[in-house]
Amino acid sequence: MSNRAKLSFYVPEPRVRPGHQPSFEHFEIPPAGAVRRPEVGSSEHEIRDLPYTLIRVLDEEGRAVGAWDPKLPHETMIAGLRAMMLTRAFDDRLFRAHRQGKTSFYMKSTGEEAIGAAQSMVLEAEDMCFPTYRVLSWLMARGYPLSDLVNQIFSNARDPLQGRQLPILYSARDYGFYSLSGNVGSRFGHAVGWAMASAYSEDDKIALAYIGEGTTAEGDFHEALTFASVYHAPVILCVTNNQWAISSFAGIAGADETTFAAKAIAYGIPGLRVDGNDFLAVWAATEWAAERARTNRGATLIELFTYRSEGHSTSDDPTKYRPADEPAIWPLGDPVERLKQHLIAIGAWDEDRHAALAAELDKTVRGAVKEAEAIGTLGKSKPPVEQMFEGVFKEPDWRLIEQRGELEASS
Repeated sequence: MSNRAKLSFYVPEPRVRPGHQPSFEHFEIPPAGAVRRPEVGSSEHEIRDLPYTLIRVLDEEGRAVGAWDPKLPHETMIAGLRAMMLTRAFDDRLFRAHRQGKTSFYMKSTGEEAIGAAQSMVLEAEDMCFPTYRVLSWLMARGYPLSDLVNQIFSNARDPLQGRQLPILYSARDYGFYSLSGNVGSRFGHAVGWAMASAYSEDDKIALAYIGEGTTAEGDFHEALTFASVYHAPVILCVTNNQWAISSFAGIAGADETTFAAKAIAYGIPGLRVDGNDFLAVWAATEWAAERARTNRGATLIELFTYRSEGHSTSDDPTKYRPADEPAIWPLGDPVERLKQHLIAIGAWDEDRHAALAAELDKTVRGAVKEAEAIGTLGKSKPPVEQMFEGVFKEPDWRLIEQRGELEASS
């Protein structure tokens, strides 16, 4: 008979459950400004410490410190703050619209607004973002029409996508925003392929993609990293680690074993781990990675360390799997408040201007919603049914022509 100990099957468990006292004491968060900024041309093996720390610029007093400070003009930071505030105002209004039965589905970006806004402003107009559903601030930073967003969410007759996508699965090529997909893992593979095509055609455009930390457990993630590494694709691959998937914590995807940024090491590409609630840190890391991509140094994997303050979607109740007061003690704060505090600290902003901007943006969002409601909300107005035959093939084949004829004959 064997004297060996019996094997035990391990399943990771979150540290706290609903009703427990929330805590983030297990996170190692270095002081702002403490992380070194290597030269853009550094080789991957020279910077293997970076995936295990956290790039931060804004300290607790709102000061920008350290080598990663991008030293942005005041006007640029105010534009970023505006995009973040507009995203939050829009999210709040459209979430209420869902509760009123005006749309079937919605997802908020609360707590993650700095990510899309900063990266949208760093990248150029003809670069391409392969997004997830929590980077609405990318479009806000680029001035995408609010009325088009609301019409798409209501799936009404003015829906710019003609009812082809679920609410919030936007598509805006002219704004560098590739079609959203509920199959989130596909974003990485598509971005790497797009970037490889740009390099193959000797263009100068780069790609950026997002997935959530849960999706790193899928094959799409690893396949994309292999191609990005082998072919030195000019792409920035971002893992938004907001601590929670729809009902499971980040440990299910391996967060308790190592950082998500550290997964870059196995593929020989740089990995950065960044405070995702720090607009300046996100900007600086993205700028660094973009310069590497544009100078033929290949891909970078960025882990954006943040927190999903709200539910995964309107179909989710986070109080069923995490303490209700956990968002309030997130140690890296609120991205809007942090950038606001910084602007006030340097004399470029004040509370009165902030309140005035908030009121202005709320009015703007309400106006866009009212305009869309006049066209129609969910089920009250629909895109023309014949639109289903458009945009399928470049040249309609006999089946589409026949089906269109049948529709016209029956109407």
